[in-house]
Amino acid sequence: MRFALNHIVAPKVPLPDFFAMARGLGLSEVEIRNDLPDVVGTWDPVAVKAEAAKAGVTIVSINALYPFNVWSGDLPDRALAMADYAAACGAKALVMCPLNDGTQVAHADLVAALERMRPILDDRGLTGLVEPLGFPVSSLRTKHEALEAIAAADGEGCFRLLHDTFHHHLSGETEIFADRTALVHISGVTDPDVGVDAMLDPHRVLVDADDRLGNVAQIRALLAAGYDGPFSFEPFSPLVHALADPEAAVRASMDHVTGAA
Repeated sequence: MRFALNHIVAPKVPLPDFFAMARGLGLSEVEIRNDLPDVVGTWDPVAVKAEAAKAGVTIVSINALYPFNVWSGDLPDRALAMADYAAACGAKALVMCPLNDGTQVAHADLVAALERMRPILDDRGLTGLVEPLGFPVSSLRTKHEALEAIAAADGEGCFRLLHDTFHHHLSGETEIFADRTALVHISGVTDPDVGVDAMLDPHRVLVDADDRLGNVAQIRALLAAGYDGPFSFEPFSPLVHALADPEAAVRASMDHVTGAA
């Protein structure tokens, strides 16, 4: 098993220090973001590529294009801009998240969006990482539905799944599509009082022995089924973001997961 770091693990840490933090943990794969912190909106992509090369890290993805399955408004322009940025900074893939506000999106519209994204990604040598969101209000909750749409869009050569342990648990989906998965996000929920349908991003902490999401079981299943990609830490909790020593906290989580899995 190998780990990666998503910048959301320590959003207050400047980009060069974030890359150095990954190397300090013995990791060489990272994810940058366009929200917290907004690397995409504040850094020139050529400078990001140079910092990554200097630190000896690979940018596995930019997280994320939203809502990729609603191909209207400014989404086409944002998709082009983000793909251009990904190519220029040396990122390997672009994470794509579906509409998550309670509005349903027709399967045909999902397929059409994938068809429009495919040439954008192919022309730049990028992979599209489709990440179903397990929230009850999500317009795309399961990986099974995502794979059906990818097949309908003739996108098997361009799109892969992003398995998020939090969203997998929330969706109730049980099947593991290890051979179609290129990246796994891991985070835990330890709050004993929140129900599954009420779990939100701020509940997501680093994985430890009190995790309620079955991270270790999911990781075991993915590895047993042949998954050989990175497991990237993606905790959204303000409690994690406020840690004085996030590197030590991530190291403790790495030790727990490695020992348990």
